Amino acid sequence: MKLSTRGRYGTRALLELALHQDKQPILLKDIARRQQISLSYLEHLITPLIAGGMVRSTKGPKGGVSLAKPPAEIRLSEIIQLLEGSIAPAECVTNPKICARSDLCATRDVWGDLSRAMNEVLESTTLQDLVDRQRRKTQPEQEMYYI
Repeated sequence: MKLSTRGRYGTRALLELALHQDKQPILLKDIARRQQISLSYLEHLITPLIAGGMVRSTKGPKGGVSLAKPPAEIRLSEIIQLLEGSIAPAECVTNPKICARSDLCATRDVWGDLSRAMNEVLESTTLQDLVDRQRRKTQPEQEMYYI
C-alpha cells in the first residue's frame, strides 16, 4: 500500500500548522514554501481538511489557517482517512461482497492483517507525536561532556 501525495502532503501541512500552533494563523503560501508543496495543490488539500474539522480558516489581514483542535487530539488515522479514504491494500478487505472467494481466500486474510497493522500505527500516532519527532530531528545535537 502506497500513500498518495494527498495523504503525505496533507499530513506535512498539518504538521507545519502544529509546529506553529501558538502563533497566529499561517498563510497557505508560507506552508507551501516551508514544506515545498505547490500552492495550488495545497489549496486543494486544505478544503477537505477544513470540511473535516481539522483546520479552520480565518479571513482578514491576520488571516490564514490554523488547527481546529490540539495536535494531541488529531490522529494520523483521521488525517489519512479524510484525505485518502480506506487504507486497505485490497478492496475485498473492506468490501468482501465484491469477490465470491472472500470467505475462502487466504490472501485476503493477509491483506486484512496488513490493513489492521497499518491502522494500528496510524491510530496510535497523533499529530503531537509528529511534532515531537520533528523537533527531535531538527534540534542541534547536544554536546556530551564526560567527567
